[in-house]
Amino acid sequence: MAGGDLRYRGKMRIATWNVNSIRSRIERVIPSLERTDVDILAIQETKTRADQFPFFRFEEIGYQVAHHGFNQWNGVAIVSRVGLEEAAPGFRDAPSWGEASEPEARVLVGRCGGIRIVSVYVPNGRNIADPHMDYKVEWLARLRAQAQEWLAEGPTLLMGDWNIAPRDEDVWSMEFYEDKSHVSPRERAAFQSFLDTGYVDVVRPVLPGPKVYTYWDYQQLRFQKGRGMRIDFVLGSPDIAARVTGAAIDREERKGKGASDHAPVVIEVTDG
Repeated sequence: MAGGDLRYRGKMRIATWNVNSIRSRIERVIPSLERTDVDILAIQETKTRADQFPFFRFEEIGYQVAHHGFNQWNGVAIVSRVGLEEAAPGFRDAPSWGEASEPEARVLVGRCGGIRIVSVYVPNGRNIADPHMDYKVEWLARLRAQAQEWLAEGPTLLMGDWNIAPRDEDVWSMEFYEDKSHVSPRERAAFQSFLDTGYVDVVRPVLPGPKVYTYWDYQQLRFQKGRGMRIDFVLGSPDIAARVTGAAIDREERKGKGASDHAPVVIEVTDG
């Protein structure tokens, strides 16, 4: 699968995908799982309550499902056909936004196939001067503190939409983004803190270089013009990073009618 070939079958396939509404995208998600033979999928931006989530569509093709969502905003899920245990929403000391009484639905943790899977949807900073940027940076700092403890507890994958492009090569134009969110020094430092803690970006070594994007805005034909961003990542603890044998960004799922503005990121992992 190295370099993007999604046809080769290895030991286990694990993917992350911001679907931008699971109910709107279910007719793309189910065929994608079958086409790419994915065993575990971390989903972000489900945009639905639990009573509206299409659990049965996954269950009828052999997947277990856990979901954490309150309304039409945010929402995360994990689907797995290699077991799904200890599913729990959120993380310790997660901050709330504004005057909300509880944290947003942005993290879901589960254990699948012997690996702790963390589906992560990082807040969007909106713009550099917005109070939401302070919330985003604080949210990441508290997640990093929790993630540091997970490192000592066995194989862990933090995967999802980070809303950060950590390198200049991860955006189609730094000139365009220089005064915008996603590339600010504060955001990049927050992302780097996870790597400094010991996590490994398991995809970049397989898919290096510029123009390896995972997100393209719907506006102004950004996908057709190749004007994307790399903001969806899989960060692994060293023990699981050593087992990653391939990775791909499934651009097919950004094409055609009813596509999300994100493409799935898929990795291949050998048995531990």
